[in-house]
Amino acid sequence: MIEILINLLRVFAPLSFLTIGGGQSIIPAIHHQSVEVHQWITNAQFLDLFALSRLTPGPKSLLVTLVGWQTAGIIGALVASVAIFLPSAILVYYLAKLWARYEGKPLIKAVEQGLIPVAAGMILAATGTILRAAEGGAWAWGVAMLSTILLLRTRVSPFLLLGLGGLLFAVVQPAA
Repeated sequence: MIEILINLLRVFAPLSFLTIGGGQSIIPAIHHQSVEVHQWITNAQFLDLFALSRLTPGPKSLLVTLVGWQTAGIIGALVASVAIFLPSAILVYYLAKLWARYEGKPLIKAVEQGLIPVAAGMILAATGTILRAAEGGAWAWGVAMLSTILLLRTRVSPFLLLGLGGLLFAVVQPAA
């Protein structure tokens, strides 16, 4: 049990530094470490925990807490939570002071502009990880792409797209 707790710390503490601005960016790494490397959970369990973490209020890094809980119970949840939240909280505390001191300077503006495509790329990687883990095949990718296009080009409600996507899979999946 101690070895699992140490591994939870080793895996999630470094990932904590990538969660600044949101936990969405580390989903591929969480999946890779939890399912493929350490085999703490299965692909199906990952998808269930991912869905649960999205339904609950609070930070999206809550997925890590759920992985820790699934892996080592309440102690695992606590260790995983400390590992994912504490390092980034300390970093943000000191960065906020530094950021405020140099706010508006060209270097700060350049860093902010440079981080925009990085964040977008990490969110796209997270989307790809979830689509691969769900094993929905071409249907899932097609629905995701169509939904993205519709969201970018129209004012359609995301909830409507979620409902239609769910209905489509309810119809198509039994036939597959």
